[in-house]
Amino acid sequence: MEGCKKRVCTWWNTSSSSIRLLGFMVPLIAASLLVVFGGSGSSAGGQPVLENSSNGGNDSVANPMYGGERWDLRRRVGDGGEKEEAYSDDYVPNQHVASPLAVEERESTAQEQSVEKGESPKTSPNGSRSSPISNETDARPLNSRIIRKFSNLERLEAKLQQARTAIRDAHMRNQSQDPDYVPDGPMYRSPKAFHRSYLEMEKHFKVFVYEEGEHPIFHNGPCGSIYSTEGGFIYRLEISKFRTRDPENAHIFFLPFSVASIVHFIYDRGAPDHWRPMKQTVSDYVHLLAGKYPYWNRSLGADHFMLACHDWGPELSKSVLELFKNSIRALCNANTSEGFDPSKDVSIPEINLRGGRMNGLIGGPSPSRRPILVFYAGGVHGPIRPILLEHWENKDEDVQIHRYLPKSVSYSQIMRKSKYCICPSGYEVASPRMVEALYNGCVPLIIKDHYVAPFSDVLNWKSFAVEIPVEEIPNLKKILTGISTRQYIRMQRRGIQVRRHFEFNSPPRRYDVFHMILHSIWLRRLNIRLHGVKHS
Repeated sequence: MEGCKKRVCTWWNTSSSSIRLLGFMVPLIAASLLVVFGGSGSSAGGQPVLENSSNGGNDSVANPMYGGERWDLRRRVGDGGEKEEAYSDDYVPNQHVASPLAVEERESTAQEQSVEKGESPKTSPNGSRSSPISNETDARPLNSRIIRKFSNLERLEAKLQQARTAIRDAHMRNQSQDPDYVPDGPMYRSPKAFHRSYLEMEKHFKVFVYEEGEHPIFHNGPCGSIYSTEGGFIYRLEISKFRTRDPENAHIFFLPFSVASIVHFIYDRGAPDHWRPMKQTVSDYVHLLAGKYPYWNRSLGADHFMLACHDWGPELSKSVLELFKNSIRALCNANTSEGFDPSKDVSIPEINLRGGRMNGLIGGPSPSRRPILVFYAGGVHGPIRPILLEHWENKDEDVQIHRYLPKSVSYSQIMRKSKYCICPSGYEVASPRMVEALYNGCVPLIIKDHYVAPFSDVLNWKSFAVEIPVEEIPNLKKILTGISTRQYIRMQRRGIQVRRHFEFNSPPRRYDVFHMILHSIWLRRLNIRLHGVKHS
């Protein structure tokens, strides 16, 4: 030690002043560098350092729902401290966790107040402890956590994603038990998927009905005519468990106007442009809602739907471009040549409820007690019915084709004596005859062009109905007699089984027409994933 001191003193006395100054500065610089680089591992200018053990320290994380799309990890500084956010342009919570909603919420009231008062750390619900910020040093916590605050819309989308997954995986599981009804058989395109989808709808689906508008055009409609579906659905939805009064909790929004009522109260046959006042009514209503609420503009109408059984429903939907192009249109007149889009729109049945009830409409004898091969009676309008009458009216006892029935003959009684009942288009494709045939135990024979049958996203109509093209009308008897008795009996029994889906009950019953219309709308909503969600 003495020798070391002696050598240092000798060097100090013999060295020049500049060298001695350099010897003094080098250790000082080294110490400064050590302090700077040693502290950067915990803090740099107030910015936390990202640590992601799950992806090896990379600044992006694979999103399993979008085929490996990357989430950017970004840092944000605010008054409440720093936090990191994981998000993508189309964000859905990570499904690898136990629940899509199992995330840590930011509690910005009581916890932050206790921190300011210097109270002891609190334990979060997941067991971790958060250290209070010291009032003297304002030190940041060394361990930063990824904290994500979800909006209501993001929560709704997360639940819908859960439902999509459950429906997609339904075929791999045993079918759920159901005390009322378990869909099964060739009448359904996928019985297990339909059943799971229906149960998911009952569990989650919420509809917000706009309250603007007054009777008789809004919140009302015919319940005892050929347009019964309109009024019956509006009435049942507004008192159903699927309705929510809180739009923030709604998956979809209903525009409660009745096209049949608009035509009845506003249509002026003598006006030079009779469409204009009716379309103006629809346009004014939509723009009123778009100006009062944020929901229409948020999705450009994609999570909204209208319902119409009047033939002019498709035309009045053109009153607003987004209503026609983006919104879900539930229509009886489901004609693809007039813009009906099966991937977005919903085909609903036209039902003629005389007096608004089904009393006496359902029934019929067994197949062995039906002597008439095929039956039709009705007005001659549209392009198909004249062809039908031309070839078969009063030509064959087995083929009962009539322009009008005698007053002494019951229309429903002849249907109940017939094996097949013809359901042709008129001026429009919609007709109540398909439901009337099912009600009376008669196999529907459908002759329509560009028509999408009701609930065909779920039901396999070819298993319980016969469809023939217009050009095959001359071969009508040959086609029907070519169907074996065994196959006819199968179709007839399947029709009886599925007619529960076309019954209007009061109050509604599970799987009836009200619930089937809702289910079709639910399926279309599942096909929509809203973009442009703002992140908190």
